[in-house]
Amino acid sequence: MLEFYKYHGNGNDFILIDNRRNSFPVDDHILIKALCDRHFGIGADGLMLLTEIPGFDFRMIYYNSDGVEGSMCGNGGRCIVHFAKKLGIIKKAASFSGIDGPHEASIDEEGLVHLKMQDVKGFDKDGPAYILNTGSPHYILYCDNIDSIDVKRDGRKIRNNSKYAEKGINVNFVQLAGTVIRIRTYERGVENETFACGTGSVAAALSLVPESGFSGSSVRVETLGGNLEVSFRHSAGSSFSDIWLTGPAKYVFKGSINTSRITG
Repeated sequence: MLEFYKYHGNGNDFILIDNRRNSFPVDDHILIKALCDRHFGIGADGLMLLTEIPGFDFRMIYYNSDGVEGSMCGNGGRCIVHFAKKLGIIKKAASFSGIDGPHEASIDEEGLVHLKMQDVKGFDKDGPAYILNTGSPHYILYCDNIDSIDVKRDGRKIRNNSKYAEKGINVNFVQLAGTVIRIRTYERGVENETFACGTGSVAAALSLVPESGFSGSSVRVETLGGNLEVSFRHSAGSSFSDIWLTGPAKYVFKGSINTSRITG
């Protein structure tokens, strides 16, 4: 039997597994995909393993729901920090290693998780869209009314065009309302719209600088699953540092599953 925990960050949901004993078959992509299946498995946008690594409180290994190891996940990062606290590994602060390098995090008295992201140096353009890598690659397109967009259809079309098909890209449709951003995201690896995307929210917040001349240091991002806050420092040119993603991480339930029943 496999013991697991279910978490979500703004509706972006994950299966979390304590793998400090290295008992989980990390290369079994068929199993990971089956566990994430919403009809025949547990159901989730992704799966994370918490493992040990020298010099850090823990290591985060993230898989998309297609069973393939993914790039950095901001909502997942907040959830695994909460998970580490639940396991007694940390108290209020954490230092962990992700696929994109080291991260710091803390949990405040209200239960919000503050996650430090990697610095971002520059961005590209693809027509009107901004292309940024905030731990994962993102396509940011500003729109007048994101509620009218068929995110699954239009996002899939961009993600699979000749430029991005091989490696994939997360596609974000963004609407600006003053200093507040509304966002909807099509995520590669999930191949569908998700309720929230942490690295996408960070990318959208940073893109405000070239898009509107934003000179502040904090942006509220409204996702389908709730609000996030992104703070950062903007240097000369298009460099960003001291980037923090803040939002909730919610424990849903703990369970166990006979993996042979979903892969046999």
